[in-house]
Amino acid sequence: MPSLSEADRRDLLRLARQAIVEAVSHAALPQHIPVHGVFAEHRGIFVTLHILRRLRGCIGVIEADAPLGDSVVRCAASAALQDPRFPPVRVEELNALQIEISLLSQPVPIRKERIEIGRHGLLISRGSNRGLLLPQVAVEHRLTVEQFMQETCRKAQLSPDTWKQADVQVLGFTCEVFSEDAGAMAGSA
Repeated sequence: MPSLSEADRRDLLRLARQAIVEAVSHAALPQHIPVHGVFAEHRGIFVTLHILRRLRGCIGVIEADAPLGDSVVRCAASAALQDPRFPPVRVEELNALQIEISLLSQPVPIRKERIEIGRHGLLISRGSNRGLLLPQVAVEHRLTVEQFMQETCRKAQLSPDTWKQADVQVLGFTCEVFSEDAGAMAGSA
C-alpha cells in the first residue's frame, strides 16, 4: 500500500472536516465530493475524532465498497453524529475537534506470533460477531499481543479467549494514520 502525499492527506482531512461541519451545523452532507485521484480509490477507512486528546467518536468501513471520497464523508459525519458511545457533536465543539484518518490495508489471516503492536490492527470474527481495533489502540492502552486479541474479542461481543478457538477468524491489517495537528502519526506497511 503506497503512502499518500502530504497534499492527498490534507485534502482527505479537509473533506472530513467539511463533512463534519455540514452534518453538525446543517444536518446535510457536502454537495460536491471529489471523484478524482485519491478520492476515487477503494480503501477501508476509519475516521476518529478527539477533543483535548479524548476520544469523541470513531466510525469506519472495513470493506472498500465505495470510492474513498464517499467513505470519508460518510464516516466523518457518522463519527460526529452516530457513534453510539457518545452524544452527537455540538456546533460549539467543532473548533476543538481534532480529526484522525486511518486508511486500512486489506485484512489478511494472521497468527498471534506474527502480530506486532503498533503495526497491526486486528479484526476478529466468529459467526455474525465481528470486532476491530486499530493499531494505535494497542499502543495507546499499552496492550500486550494477548491483551490486544482479548480486547478485540470483547469488541466483537465474544468472551476474551475466543480467539483461541478453531472456528474464529483472526485477521491483521496495517494502517496509514494521519491527523490535522500531527501530520503523519504512523507510516504504512
